[in-house]
Amino acid sequence: MLEFLRSTPAQATIWGTALLVLCLIGFYIVKRVRDRVDSEGPSASDLLSGFRGLREEGNITPQEFRQIKAVLGTKLQQRPRAKDAEGDG
Repeated sequence: MLEFLRSTPAQATIWGTALLVLCLIGFYIVKRVRDRVDSEGPSASDLLSGFRGLREEGNITPQEFRQIKAVLGTKLQQRPRAKDAEGDG
């Protein structure tokens, strides 16, 4: 039995299985971290409200606010589509 485990096909099977298990564990960890990062932190809508307050207080110029609004507006538009695409699968 020990001789069989030392053969090339058996070694290839063992190492291939070990690699597959490590890849699956890595995928699971990355998915958990991404889900946690996505759920934490303020949303684009919350950030936009904060920047609107900064503009009203005079801490940023109206031009800066328009630039920020354009970037965050794009993120707000993309967010619902990404959630819908996940639900389709």
